[in-house]
Amino acid sequence: MPVPLPVPQARAIRLGPRSVAALLLVSAAGVVAFGWPLLADRASGLAHSQDAPWLFAALLPLLLAVVVATIADTGLDAKAVAMLGVLAAAGAALRPLGAGTAGIEPMFFLMVVAGRVLGPGFGFVLGALSMFASALLTGGVGPWMPFQMLAMGWVSMGAGLLPGPDRLRGRRELLMLAAYGAVASVLYGTVMNLQGWPYIGSLASGIAFVPGDPLADNLARFIAYCLATSLGWDLPRALVTVAGTLTLGPALLKALRRATRRAAFGAPVAFVSGTHAEEPPTDP
Repeated sequence: MPVPLPVPQARAIRLGPRSVAALLLVSAAGVVAFGWPLLADRASGLAHSQDAPWLFAALLPLLLAVVVATIADTGLDAKAVAMLGVLAAAGAALRPLGAGTAGIEPMFFLMVVAGRVLGPGFGFVLGALSMFASALLTGGVGPWMPFQMLAMGWVSMGAGLLPGPDRLRGRRELLMLAAYGAVASVLYGTVMNLQGWPYIGSLASGIAFVPGDPLADNLARFIAYCLATSLGWDLPRALVTVAGTLTLGPALLKALRRATRRAAFGAPVAFVSGTHAEEPPTDP
């Protein structure tokens, strides 16, 4: 008896050339915004500038807005907007549950699973909007917020770029998502360290940023800084993400895939004339 081939998972947003270009642009700008202190030359004014973090904090929201507008213009219909609103609200509500408690952030597993099911474009917008909404909810608005939005967008987008669900299902898929969630949780904390580390002036010399120093020296001090200060937050975040993915992941994957099939994203809308509609029965 022939075994039916798995049906590829529908995507809430199908990325076109404009959307891909916008995502690449904001990602490239984000890499520069996070990593410029390590790459600035000692002789340049940028290495010693105090205006750079504010410049990037002002630039990133504009770029994120361009990406969201471009994606919405090329493939975000009413059904996708509704699902985006529900998931972003859920992510924003999950974040305060562990805020301030050793890096426990249960929203990460939701971002990973949702990005996996709904695709990289939807995942990027979901991650950014969830972090924006949670910042408003918790009062965490500041120059770091655009960096958090971008980093979370990368986390959820990366889940959508993993090997397709038509090739990987069941326990292997869960293990892959759990492993990705653990790595992404640690990397999120690492890149967010880059956003604030250069501006902390009270650190010991062995872990402090030295403007204009060679890349290898500053990188070694940055790794020591991460190990000494943030690893105790990054590892609990990774463990919570793994636990949430393995325990709640199967039910969430099933629910999101069922909702995606019923929503029929991308299906053409047809209007049927009512002239041939069946007349309601009349009383004798």
